[in-house]
Amino acid sequence: MRNILYRGYETMLERSLVGKDLPKHIGVLVDGNRRWASLQGEASGFGHSAGARKIIDFLGWCSEVGIKHTTLYLLSTDNLKGRDAEELEDLIEIISSLSEELAELGRWDLKVAGDFEALPTQHAERLKAVERITDGIAPFQVNLAVAYGGRNEISQAVRKILLDNAATGSTPEEIAELLTPENIAENLYTSGQPDPDLLIRTSGEQRLSGFMLWQSANSEFYFTEALWPDFRKVDFLRAMRDFQKRHRRFGS
Repeated sequence: MRNILYRGYETMLERSLVGKDLPKHIGVLVDGNRRWASLQGEASGFGHSAGARKIIDFLGWCSEVGIKHTTLYLLSTDNLKGRDAEELEDLIEIISSLSEELAELGRWDLKVAGDFEALPTQHAERLKAVERITDGIAPFQVNLAVAYGGRNEISQAVRKILLDNAATGSTPEEIAELLTPENIAENLYTSGQPDPDLLIRTSGEQRLSGFMLWQSANSEFYFTEALWPDFRKVDFLRAMRDFQKRHRRFGS
């Protein structure tokens, strides 16, 4: 009976979203996998695997309502420094396998947002292959934030502008003129994509943890207590409905 009620509620929410203003780009901090596994009496890897399966569901929901851009925060630069080596190895393998499964489904154009050099060579090559295989195959863009740090992203963008223009013989004054918000944005991992309209974080935490620091200047935030593997379609639809109810002023 409970499942029937939820399905009815989902249908009602979906119908209420038709033709309404939805986010063009959603960023998601997929948080709570380890806590979820602990509650099940299992090791962290069990939670990360469950979280990977949920990502496939989530991307399907985004496609159903027509959201063209999604960014998933999967592994931060802080994780690379602070996680147990065995858990980290398992997590990177799960992320690589997930990316390959998504590529096989052929429904999303996949891009890695992060520092390939911070990853083991084998996994970096697997992720690069996924980018090549899926390039331009679908109208739905999915950014996999792996070995990602928001401060690193901004500093790398600025460094690229400096080095590219120094190589042409530009003076420091000329290069300084090029350090505009527009030019920096063009050198971020999400170059050419709209900034996220909505950031979702699961597990009850209410902070960005370095995620899309530049791009989120005008984003709406949605926090939910659900741990990521427990995040349901009805939770997703509630986030969409909540977004639609907000009046976005953009300084006006």
